[in-house]
Amino acid sequence: MAHKKGQGSVRNGRDSVSKRLGVKEFGGTVVTAGSIIIRQRGSKFIAGKNVGTGRDWTLFALTDGKVKCDKNSRRVNVVAEAAAAKN
Repeated sequence: MAHKKGQGSVRNGRDSVSKRLGVKEFGGTVVTAGSIIIRQRGSKFIAGKNVGTGRDWTLFALTDGKVKCDKNSRRVNVVAEAAAAKN
């Protein structure tokens, strides 16, 4: 007769590494070309002026400038420093 209990398998014993999504540079922040502004899944935010969209929907700055949001904070733009000073 066995004196050890059989080990049952655990169904829920896994966890994935967090993806660190979200806004990295907020409105009014000065960014350089190539800076990541937002990491997202799907097009929650859309690219505006001087902003590119990556293959995984990441928004990044195409030029140096200041981050500015419009369209109910859904469209993200990068405005050049001289233009930002005028507004």
